[in-house]
Amino acid sequence: MSTISTAPRSGRTPSTLSGRRLPKWTPAASVVGAVALAVLLGTVFSIHSKLQWGLLAAIFFVLAQYLLTRSVEGARQAKNGLVTSLVWVAFLLALLPLVGLLYYTVNKGIGVINTTFLTHSMNEISPNQSGGGLYHALMATLEQVGLATLFAAPVGILTAVYLVEYGNRSRLAKIVTFFVDVMSGVPSIVAGLFVLTFWIMILDMPYTGFAGSLALAILMMPVVVRATEEMLKLVPNELREASLALGVPKWLTILRIVLPTAIGGITTGVVLAISRIIGETAPILLLVFGTDLINTNPFSGPQSSLPLFVYQQYNAGTPASQARAWGGALVLIALVMLLNLVARGIARWKAPKASR
Repeated sequence: MSTISTAPRSGRTPSTLSGRRLPKWTPAASVVGAVALAVLLGTVFSIHSKLQWGLLAAIFFVLAQYLLTRSVEGARQAKNGLVTSLVWVAFLLALLPLVGLLYYTVNKGIGVINTTFLTHSMNEISPNQSGGGLYHALMATLEQVGLATLFAAPVGILTAVYLVEYGNRSRLAKIVTFFVDVMSGVPSIVAGLFVLTFWIMILDMPYTGFAGSLALAILMMPVVVRATEEMLKLVPNELREASLALGVPKWLTILRIVLPTAIGGITTGVVLAISRIIGETAPILLLVFGTDLINTNPFSGPQSSLPLFVYQQYNAGTPASQARAWGGALVLIALVMLLNLVARGIARWKAPKASR
């Protein structure tokens, strides 16, 4: 009986994934070399912009990684390394403005953050005076955003339920989807002008925090609709079919099965929509009118808000007022970051757990 040899034939190289590889410290060494070369060229050619130094270092890093990988590991790995390097450079370039914004805002605003700043208003405080605070603006912002959420969240969620559960590609569903897309791109000033014309000029209503909440609700609604719609589409149809097969009405299936399954994503979408509107300035400037007094009633009299407070204080142009503006910006950023952390926490808490 003949024996089949398993040894490779002569002249053929066995397929293997092993080969020459660059050391793990090569990217770090490339970064150091690229930075050193960029600093050298910047010094020699009198390039004063540190941003240009960074761009030169990024270019040198990508070239160094490509050439080193091509000379040691081959052309295929070099292309893979080139794309990886470009991705890392793009990530760092995208991260740079955010880090710079946070650093600059903290550096400028942390000096005025204290108990007085958070618990007092600007009543009888002139732009040249130090002291005062943003309590009136902080409370007004929370009330206005809360009212906007109270209006926009139920309407947005019910609209998304209709589009996913009842629309079935009907003409009305297509029209609603079209207008939701249009509303998603409407500038905030347009929403403010609409409420100003209809609510204040035609209906002769006063300038109040409630008017600002209406404009914020208009801006918030399409975000809630889109987030809820995507979450409802992720609910498996098998859950709906099993409930309907047991004789449960469709409305009760949506209420007891579909919405509880998607509640984590829906809540996250609502919180992110709140983060979207909390920094709007134009509608508040048109409708809320602004005040330095503490007004906790959004249905009577003008109010302030954090974005409006920052705008007014920075526009005053004095060192004391601009310091307060940076402090208000820091508090606003902290609020938005807190909301995003809450959204992530809710998403993780309500995420489906893997069965053991």
